[in-house]
Amino acid sequence: MAKKVRSIQRREESLSPDQIVAASIELLDCGGERGLTFRALSERLATGPGAIYWHISSKSDLLTAACDAIVARTMSAPVDGSTPKATIRALALAMFDAIDEHPWVGSALTRAPGQLPTVRVLERIGQQLRALGVRAEEEWATASALLSYILGVGGQNAANSHFAREQGLDRSNFLNEVSTAWSQLDPDEYPFTRNVARQLRVHDDRVDFLAGIDLMLRGIESAGGSRSDSAS
Repeated sequence: MAKKVRSIQRREESLSPDQIVAASIELLDCGGERGLTFRALSERLATGPGAIYWHISSKSDLLTAACDAIVARTMSAPVDGSTPKATIRALALAMFDAIDEHPWVGSALTRAPGQLPTVRVLERIGQQLRALGVRAEEEWATASALLSYILGVGGQNAANSHFAREQGLDRSNFLNEVSTAWSQLDPDEYPFTRNVARQLRVHDDRVDFLAGIDLMLRGIESAGGSRSDSAS
């Protein structure tokens, strides 16, 4: 019995925050936020809850730390950005894909405003806006708009995908059904919706996301807030 206690103590002493965060990400990816409990984490790490509480005191802090690990990895990865505009597009798409791969990241970001995960994205985007020549008095509004779009659309896309998986929905069938329903709406009340129904059937979420980024970047240029930049 004494040997078993010493073994647990050695395991607790060797436990690191990085190990805790990595195990938390695995649990979150498998079961979402409901799957992340200190009990499940203790079992996965083969240790006692005390060893985890020594490093992280609450589930909220644990979720933020896991989210920050994903965001830090995404924001520090090399991107194909030969110009500031290209870099913004690449960073935005990288976040979109990261949230799609880890759907819980979207909701974690919304519950941690002003904390490090959000700041990492804001800083990378803001640096590129400065390189574009956005005026100092317009930096916050411009960066905030881009940040809200990236996290908002990325989070909604992940939520939609998660809902579809939970309901056992096939994306193509679902879009066909919605498209058909839209095409049958009253043409006088819903002329626009009827017109885009066919586009809904074949649309690509990533392409639509980047189209929104491009609209915002063109708006920045047309407002005279940046130097000439021909990158798409």
